[in-house]
Amino acid sequence: MITDREKAAFEAGIKLGAIYHQFVGMPIARETAGAVEAAIEAATGLQPCVTGIRVRLNRDLMVSNRFGYSELAGKMFDIEITTRVGETTCRARMLLEDDYPMMEVIGFS
Repeated sequence: MITDREKAAFEAGIKLGAIYHQFVGMPIARETAGAVEAAIEAATGLQPCVTGIRVRLNRDLMVSNRFGYSELAGKMFDIEITTRVGETTCRARMLLEDDYPMMEVIGFS
């Protein structure tokens, strides 16, 4: 039997991983980044156990190709998510660390 703490951490991690794999490679531009951030927040916020999410995309890494857009890359993500299972809350994030998008648990309450 897993604990609420373990399940809250799992839920946070699985949602961060899903965001990464669903959105990497999609066309994006600085002008559309805000809409993409809002869409990721709204869609992820619908899922079970999610009580909060904040998505920011690093626009400095969005270099337009000859067609006027960039491709969303994992290193552009700055995400913080909060999940709750029972009485346990987990805060986790995805953030660029040493040129790699790392996912980690920030803490529990």
